[in-house]
Amino acid sequence: MAYDLEEQEQLASLKAWWNQYGNLLSWVLIVVLAAYAGWMYFENSKRTNSQQASQLYEEMNKAMAAKDVAKVTRAATDIQTRFANTNYAPMASLVAAKASFDANDLKTSKTQLQWVIAHSKEAEFLALAKLRLAGVLLDEKAYDEALKQLAGEFPAEFNAQVLDRKGDILFAQNKLPEARSAFEQALSKVDEKHPMRQLIQIKLDAVGGASAKAA
Repeated sequence: MAYDLEEQEQLASLKAWWNQYGNLLSWVLIVVLAAYAGWMYFENSKRTNSQQASQLYEEMNKAMAAKDVAKVTRAATDIQTRFANTNYAPMASLVAAKASFDANDLKTSKTQLQWVIAHSKEAEFLALAKLRLAGVLLDEKAYDEALKQLAGEFPAEFNAQVLDRKGDILFAQNKLPEARSAFEQALSKVDEKHPMRQLIQIKLDAVGGASAKAA
């Protein structure tokens, strides 16, 4: 079929455009398609990883119930290594930290908590890890290091626990006015019916603090 002059000019223009930009467009399409394929693979892989991590986490909880600390630690390390990008990794680390702490293995407990602090992006996991690490350091009498863990911002729901833990550390340092202030602030952030309130009040009374009504 013969083309008229106008059609031939359009074809010539299209060929010239393709010669100039066609290669670039092809690469752009390849990059876009590769990115989409990569995203799909990542989503599928993430689902698979979560399932596998979930199974490992379940096995670790069984070991925790059986007080098999060595198996708990191995499982946590396995999850950290293979599934670090899932929420099961910091959860496993927190469980392993408690198992080690209960077994009086403070070194391993600290290592597990430090892993969470170094790798987790979830504010709640970070808050729990820092609170528990501060507690371990308190037991080791590393008071300044313990207080460093409680510096900075925490989610609002952890404010009372942070202040309470600060009070514990300051009390251990025999800094009674500072401890009293921390306990008073902690008490002011706890609901009247919260089970934590009575314990904070006992600590506050021990350092000659205000009554619950005054707080």
